[in-house]
Amino acid sequence: MLNWKFIDEIFLYDGTFDGLLTIVFDCYISKRLPQKIVPKDEYVQNILDKTSFIETDFEKSSKVFEGIHKNICNDALYNAYYAFLSANRSGICDNKEIEIVKFLLKGFVVGPKIMTMLSVSYVLNVFKLRKNMLAEAHKLKGLVRLQEIGDNVFYSSIHPENNVIENIGHFFMKRFPMQNLILHDKNRQIAFLYNTKKYEIIDVNDNITPTITKEEKEFQTLWKTFFKTIAIKERTNKRCQMQYMPKKYWQDLVEMK
Repeated sequence: MLNWKFIDEIFLYDGTFDGLLTIVFDCYISKRLPQKIVPKDEYVQNILDKTSFIETDFEKSSKVFEGIHKNICNDALYNAYYAFLSANRSGICDNKEIEIVKFLLKGFVVGPKIMTMLSVSYVLNVFKLRKNMLAEAHKLKGLVRLQEIGDNVFYSSIHPENNVIENIGHFFMKRFPMQNLILHDKNRQIAFLYNTKKYEIIDVNDNITPTITKEEKEFQTLWKTFFKTIAIKERTNKRCQMQYMPKKYWQDLVEMK
């Protein structure tokens, strides 16, 4: 168990990984742990709660980042980051942020050994959160349908539960290095942009509805025809289909429209 003092307070932050690492720094210095850590935009006001907003400090977050590399291990950093990208509504734990902070603080105490301490609840939860995010990313890598919307510009919309857009974006960057890509996460209104040289993730305020090219329409028609033609009516199994191609993703699949 951590030898930190637990305080009856909720820490609010800007929802970024740097913001969470800033909280790790402050908790390590003060030896205090809050009741919860919640992104400011997601916090529901309650007059009974005592809250403090922790402003992101990039100098502090950089020190924690480097400290994880030097004193714990790279895998611990990846685990913490992937767990951070997992949805808070995953059902794995009540508050992913506090589990990640405990995981890293304990890691600074025991070093790389933290990666084997799966009997500790918050360590196990971080592993589960990481697995949850990567599992959805793996599914979407096979389900994303890129559509040509311009000269060598390809677009796809997705509605993931977890924040998987960076992971998926890197996958398509390696697979199609000479194509301009736009991956749009409509649940979070963010977009992954790649111009064959570099990438960035931006906020998207407007609901993007791009116009596909004439050639793309023809390819989509051919794909729908192929999809229907290979189906064997007598062997249709909707339950099996939804198991391998979850229904929540159908709205982004050309063949299901």
